[in-house]
Amino acid sequence: MTPRKVRKIIKIDEEKCDGCGLCVPACAEGAIQIVGGKARLVSEKYCDGLGACIGECPRGALTVEERESEEFDEEAVSERLQAARPVPEGLPCDCASTTVTHFGPAGAGHHQAGAESLPQSQLGHWPVQLRLVPPTAPFLQNADALLTGDCVPFAYAGFHQHLLKDHALLVACPKLDDFQAHQRKL
Repeated sequence: MTPRKVRKIIKIDEEKCDGCGLCVPACAEGAIQIVGGKARLVSEKYCDGLGACIGECPRGALTVEERESEEFDEEAVSERLQAARPVPEGLPCDCASTTVTHFGPAGAGHHQAGAESLPQSQLGHWPVQLRLVPPTAPFLQNADALLTGDCVPFAYAGFHQHLLKDHALLVACPKLDDFQAHQRKL
């Protein structure tokens, strides 16, 4: 049996949680995940109880409470984070991103400094990676969503003004991401 003691630990109020996921990357120990559209403590032993995630929650769903729980296990956290780190694989040889391509003369389309103002970003939310956006994200409610390859904003100079304006953005890589996982999510 895992040792238990009274200590500080994160408490997640499911009524307040909207599943936005901002707390997930804020937890350096990886103790929080979005499950079923709500933030969940993966395991008590992964939570250090310091509350670094609290300030990231826009709904105030995270608090620190003192209660009996599993002891914080720094070694288990380290093992979990190491296991979660993706092992880089070689890119498929037919992947266009492995081919160096020159699209035109350097500086083409640049304007003189001060000649005109830079276009404004139309991005109104974060995250944009499809696998990081929970289905219950508030910015998706009643929104027109734009699902695009993650390389498109780099390849299309007018992306913000012509495509992104007034849309909730979701990006994924059709060549490198888990396509079946994206289909299930959509």
